[in-house]
Amino acid sequence: MNEGQKYGGFRDLKVYQLSFQLALEIFDLTKSFPKEEKYSLVDQIRRSSRSVSSNISEARYKRKYPKAFVSKLIDVAGEAGETEVWIEFSFNHGYIDKDKREYLLAKYTEVGKMLNSMINHPEKFCH
Repeated sequence: MNEGQKYGGFRDLKVYQLSFQLALEIFDLTKSFPKEEKYSLVDQIRRSSRSVSSNISEARYKRKYPKAFVSKLIDVAGEAGETEVWIEFSFNHGYIDKDKREYLLAKYTEVGKMLNSMINHPEKFCH
């Protein structure tokens, strides 16, 4: 979205597009994790990564009320932060390599910056 452009919908947001893509990448990546992680680390990282984009879509329906919109985006940022922790666990257990860790963390930092901008300027998204 360009400066001054009205918010059309969550699918138009770069933060939604990036977070959705990252959730897909994490899903594929975790297919190679050990079976004993299926009901712990795999479930947690998949849930939190998916929650980022799904909660962005929920925030869209709260934009009539800027405080509710911001509150939901703060929840989104929390899910992104949780995903970063699971990425660290994945790396420390040897399930992902350093390059993948750095790539994912850099992308989640980008997501966080976009979310913070939305949180700090809800007027660009609320009506």
